[in-house]
Amino acid sequence: MRAPALIAWAAAGLVVLLLLAVVVRLPWAGDLGIHAATVERLRHDLTDPGNPLVDADTPSPYYSPWTLLLGCVARLTGLSVFVVLRVGALVGLALLVTGAGRYARTLSAHRAAPALAVLSLLLLWGTAQFGWSGFLGLNSLALTVSYPSVFALGLAFHFWAWLTRALRGPAGWGAWAGLGVLWAVILLCHQFTGVVASLGALAVVLATRPARITRETRRGWPVWARPAVGAGTGLLVLWLWPYYDFFALSGAGTDLEHVHRPLYRDLLGRYWLVLLGVAALVPRWRRDHRDPLVLFFALGALVFAAGGLTGHYSWGRALPAALIPAQFAAALEAVEAPPRLRAGWAVLLAAALAVGAWTQAGTAGYVLPRGALPEAVAAKHREPWAGYDWITPWVSPGDVVMARVPFPARQIPAYGAYTVAPGYPDFFLPDEEARQEAVRRYFAPGTAAGERRDVLREYGVRWVVDRGDVPPGAGLREVARGPGGQVLYEVG
Repeated sequence: MRAPALIAWAAAGLVVLLLLAVVVRLPWAGDLGIHAATVERLRHDLTDPGNPLVDADTPSPYYSPWTLLLGCVARLTGLSVFVVLRVGALVGLALLVTGAGRYARTLSAHRAAPALAVLSLLLLWGTAQFGWSGFLGLNSLALTVSYPSVFALGLAFHFWAWLTRALRGPAGWGAWAGLGVLWAVILLCHQFTGVVASLGALAVVLATRPARITRETRRGWPVWARPAVGAGTGLLVLWLWPYYDFFALSGAGTDLEHVHRPLYRDLLGRYWLVLLGVAALVPRWRRDHRDPLVLFFALGALVFAAGGLTGHYSWGRALPAALIPAQFAAALEAVEAPPRLRAGWAVLLAAALAVGAWTQAGTAGYVLPRGALPEAVAAKHREPWAGYDWITPWVSPGDVVMARVPFPARQIPAYGAYTVAPGYPDFFLPDEEARQEAVRRYFAPGTAAGERRDVLREYGVRWVVDRGDVPPGAGLREVARGPGGQVLYEVG
């Protein structure tokens, strides 16, 4: 293996080692609480777990094949939910790295291609840090590595690689049915990543040039028959999934638009390094107008732009369908450009990766103590959230806790308790607005003590968590104090 390839593999290995160390720490931020709560509910009841956040018997899209498997692991082993999530993070990270490598090999035979593809996925972003599930920047991945989105993206890379090989060579009915099942599993595990996977699959299909005469046509089967069987199998799996109605999620978009509007802000700051990949797509298009990365980018950019123009901001979650092919294009052009241009592309990619690595250097703070970091690196690090394990000696699984929305309500269910209102939008919860209003009314300064007691009785509340300098009313007994001046009260 030549020196440039060795350097690329060594750099990719260091980044992966950093992420493995992050898995050990498992920093708490974002949506970790809902995923922990989901696994915890499945630990106690695999067939009818109910709502993962509130005491209600409703379905939830968080009950996916992946969380079901993790729930089974938790149930069989007795391991704590956070240990199980660490195991899930290791599996998801392994799938992501190996899947990116497999997909890169379908596009290039160069030895350095898989390593450069992984580095570009993690570092080729922008200089304004941005974290969101399904977005693979190094800092974002460090915070979401245990999420189903990482597992689903890892499967998506394997899906694209498998689909490419199935279209290039003979693949039987079983292989196409398996592809359909894999597509459905991705959609069930993380619906937004499923959209990205679908766009990537469409690009692979559009880029394929099937032979005019094939064994299928000679036997009376059209070229598209086996892919159609795969799609039909996937739709059947989606329809049969028992934990929630997948197709009902199409009506949830209006409830999610305001949440996703930030995806359309500061685009240049967040993604300007990806412009190198957009430039790399131009020579690929000139060489082949049906290049799969070019088609993939065009589909992703079209959906993202349509979301911004029409106000469907949840469509912004399709942006990785434009980012991933551009990042891959930048990586591959550095090793596959014409010889007279290759060195220039390699220098540009190395410089962009160095800028991206420095921008996201604060990720090291999830592994090393702040005092051990250089001052410039420490300034880039954001401290993760504090947990609520301090309430567990008193609050039992299944107890209902009155807590403010959103942040306490996003974390407390991870320890087995319920909150009155969910910390996340819940399309399947019919009284979500009433619950949100009950919490607002309870914590409002002018609410009468009797009205507060009525709210506690209505929702079967046993505990209240709030700041100690703002007593939430009479009839409560202080039990414990936690970080940030928070207090756990027992309802009398």
